[in-house]
Amino acid sequence: MVHESEAIEALKRALRRLPGIGPKAAQRIAFHLLGRDRAAARDIARALEQAVARVGHCQVCNNFSETEMCTICASPRRATGLLCVVESPADLVSLEQSGAFSGTYFVLMGRLSPLEGIGPEQIGIPRLENLLEGGAVREVILATNATVEGEATAHYISEIAHRRGLLATRIAYGVPVGGELEYIDRGTLAKAFSGRREA
Repeated sequence: MVHESEAIEALKRALRRLPGIGPKAAQRIAFHLLGRDRAAARDIARALEQAVARVGHCQVCNNFSETEMCTICASPRRATGLLCVVESPADLVSLEQSGAFSGTYFVLMGRLSPLEGIGPEQIGIPRLENLLEGGAVREVILATNATVEGEATAHYISEIAHRRGLLATRIAYGVPVGGELEYIDRGTLAKAFSGRREA
């Protein structure tokens, strides 16, 4: 059995913590960075260190931001009466690139998953409820992914909205069941928004 150096093993363990990276991929990336592209390895290390030090969460929508309020929440051109709830910053970026939505967002940073111990507190539901109580929101657009957990999360949030007398809609056709917003093209996302239905 080949014994790697402790530094290489530590690098491979760290890489395996990334989503979609298994032992073989971690080894391939580690060997590439150390053997062929040490400059890229240094750039990645610096960029990660800076991002971890400087990037926090927007105090309003919970998206990643280097300031207390992100540029979307700070923009006077956004329709504050429309609040789109998404699971991740990647979903928000996909929706923004589609150009189909001009309201504001709330980023859950996950979805309800009782089997994994992820409940309302872990995905920021209390912060979302505070936002809904502010009086500006008229419609909550549920744009969670079309997975079992995403649907359960959308249902949970629609109940919260209905208790406050707010309209809750769910993005509809165009998004395949089991699909994730991050990987869906702009045209499909635009159709999903225009065809949203009451949740």
